[in-house]
Amino acid sequence: MRKSLILSIFLVLSYASNAQTVDQIKADRSNFIWGEGSGMTITRADQDALHQIITQISSQVESSFTVLQEEITKAGKANFSEEARMMMSTYSNATLTNTERVVLSEEPEARVFRYIKRSEIKNVFEQRKRKIIDFTSSAEKFAGSRQVADALKYYYWALSLLRSHPEGGSLEFPDKNGQQKLLLGYLPAQINALLGSLNISVNDIKDNPGHRVVTLDIESGGASVSNFEYSFWDGRDWSAPIGAKDGTGFLEFFGDNTTERTDTRIKAEYLFEGEARIDRELEDVLKRLEPISFRTAYYNLKIEKTDNPAIPKAQAASTASTTSAPKRESGLTNAKLADLKLESVANAPTYDQKVEQILTAVRAKNLPSVKSLFTTEGYEAFNKLIGYGQAQIIGNNQGTSIKFGESVVYRGPKMSFSFKNNNRKFIEDVVFHFDKTEKVSTIAFALEQEAVNSIIGNTQWSEVERMTMINFLEHYKTAYALKRIDYVRSIFADDALIIVGNVVKDKPAGDNPFKNSSIIKYNRYSKEQYLKNLQHCFSSNEFINIKFEACDVRKTGNDSGRFGIQIKQNYHSTNYADQGYLFLFIDFSNPDEPQIHIRTWQPEKNPDGSIYGLEDF
Repeated sequence: MRKSLILSIFLVLSYASNAQTVDQIKADRSNFIWGEGSGMTITRADQDALHQIITQISSQVESSFTVLQEEITKAGKANFSEEARMMMSTYSNATLTNTERVVLSEEPEARVFRYIKRSEIKNVFEQRKRKIIDFTSSAEKFAGSRQVADALKYYYWALSLLRSHPEGGSLEFPDKNGQQKLLLGYLPAQINALLGSLNISVNDIKDNPGHRVVTLDIESGGASVSNFEYSFWDGRDWSAPIGAKDGTGFLEFFGDNTTERTDTRIKAEYLFEGEARIDRELEDVLKRLEPISFRTAYYNLKIEKTDNPAIPKAQAASTASTTSAPKRESGLTNAKLADLKLESVANAPTYDQKVEQILTAVRAKNLPSVKSLFTTEGYEAFNKLIGYGQAQIIGNNQGTSIKFGESVVYRGPKMSFSFKNNNRKFIEDVVFHFDKTEKVSTIAFALEQEAVNSIIGNTQWSEVERMTMINFLEHYKTAYALKRIDYVRSIFADDALIIVGNVVKDKPAGDNPFKNSSIIKYNRYSKEQYLKNLQHCFSSNEFINIKFEACDVRKTGNDSGRFGIQIKQNYHSTNYADQGYLFLFIDFSNPDEPQIHIRTWQPEKNPDGSIYGLEDF
């Protein structure tokens, strides 16, 4: 009883102390900005209080939004103050980490008091400044590896956030020579330079009644791009976005007069508004701002087999001729895979013929005619693959056979996949695995060039080990695309440690409940929990598409057969897209039955730039 009385007195005194502090802050407007919100819930009351603070901060920094003001003036809009306030509203609760909160009354008549020191206002914009610099750094890296889609995306996102920053006109970034450049001029210049470096040419034309498919070679600086996203004018409208892969893209025309079409226009994607959903503040900024139009993003293309690449529309009027596009490697990883010095295939033409039969059946939509070329499991996988997004053959088959153990791996055919509900198209290289009876036993989507190169570059591992890793990762990404829950179940050990990270808002606590409130929460799942969640994901998405970038591989012991693989993953599905970092600890002691013992995924690197790996377990 005595303890309860002491506690009650303490709470009363504490409340009185807080109330006095609130009164003092309200009276000291020269040093504080504050807001007092009310609502049925703490959350609603808190949002009301924060809205009041944002409105006052906007008034204080309004004159600093020089970039925004110039844009609004050019657009002929009169109410700049309202535009500045709306832009300030894109700075979310997670950004306002230096505001203090006091709950004055509980639900259902909640009242919340928020305040910030005027001297701290500049720190409100620091997080966005860091994100602008990080996006620019990422774009530079992607541009260097010819990941054009990613480079354009991050350059443009950085530019958009820059326009929303009150110091946007003065922020700088070091160029490749170390010289500081104003980002306001540097970012558009980099976007234009990257768009201007692209050469798009026709590789192949396939005509069927009412249907034409044009295969494209897409290069930057004379080398195949790793990725590139675009749409094209089909005569009536712009097409769905198409994702080119390893220098190959395509156009698809439908209708009675498709064979008469002699030219078209191509538009490079750089906004990536759909993918911006992974970042709430970025998404809000893109919605508030008028998009910037880059004339260099449009290309005129003659639909004819020629060595002359497409010219950006902005250059077409002044460019009389172009140099021939250099001949590029046709098989996505064939040259690099040859470095593995695997056993040659004695009867390679036999596999060429079998694959050509399969491709002919796909074109004719007569899959049963080649059923005898597959094992039961292989034919089932093949049907799933063809059913994945209205599969079509792209270009001519230029595949290569590789001997691997008792099987033959045939790499090379390219297919396009279209999805009606998502209005999106992908290109994938298909890998056929033939067993010792020369029948297709499994089928997979090939890894991206960068990922394959990084694995092959690990010369400290044997050829067999490197090929085993490539095969595994290809089957791993394919299992998610084809929703093969049975395969995923088979590769995870029963006691596997599975950790998934999500960016979340932490629950308010302590004297400053919103400090460090944007955190990464890690959920640990059992195998069955993970598979249950994955099955729900499979059921709720028309498609899932995973692409891997360069990876780092480490081995435990000399002959253990156990490897740790760290790899950057780009994930796209019908209603969600993200990027993150995957770590897999895999036991390849039995290459035919690999087992994942640890899987972690995190949306961002750790503060020191690392990601989870062997040393953490």
